[in-house]
Amino acid sequence: MAIIGTTIFSHILPVIIGFFAIVLVISGSLEENNPKLGLGIALFIIACAFPYLVLSVLV
Repeated sequence: MAIIGTTIFSHILPVIIGFFAIVLVISGSLEENNPKLGLGIALFIIACAFPYLVLSVLV
C-alpha cells in the first residue's frame, strides 16, 4: 500500500501540477497577466518541492 502512495506523490501529482504551472506561466506571459504568471510560478515551485515534503513524511 505504501508503494502506491509514494508513486502517486512522487511521479503523478508533481507532473500534473507542473503541467498546469507551465500552461499558466506561458499564458500569463503571453497575455501579460501578472497574477496568472505568479500563480504559475508558485505552482511550479510547489510541484518541485512537493515530492520531498510528502515523501519525507511517508517513508
